[in-house]
Amino acid sequence: MGPPDGNINGTVFGGKILQMVDKAASVCAMRHSAKPCATVAMERVEFLVPIQIGDLVIAEARINYAGRTSMEIGVEVYAENLRRGVRRHTNSCLVTMVAIDDKGRPSQVPGVLIETPEEKTRFRQAEERRRGRLESRRS
Repeated sequence: MGPPDGNINGTVFGGKILQMVDKAASVCAMRHSAKPCATVAMERVEFLVPIQIGDLVIAEARINYAGRTSMEIGVEVYAENLRRGVRRHTNSCLVTMVAIDDKGRPSQVPGVLIETPEEKTRFRQAEERRRGRLESRRS
């Protein structure tokens, strides 16, 4: 991250990191669905430690859940001090993406292949979050 990405404290703007999170989630969702995707929501944004100007930032995205047209993507952000070789987990976020067709309407996506115990846990937790979101909309 360079000086234009930072604030007067020498740390990176949170909005810059959210932009990177959104891009990583979009690529993950498009790879899964093979369709253009739009961001519906970002939740559970947690900034754990500041990212310093000069750090290398890595955003790792993976699909947690796929419904009929929507997908939950988990994104983990790491900052690495290249001089010291130290990598820190700095940020986590959940992003809901929706696949869209040529007319901009929601489009069906394939299911998620669940193989490992970790994938099963992430899928189950994402299902619970989705149920909670749907229930809160009805209230």
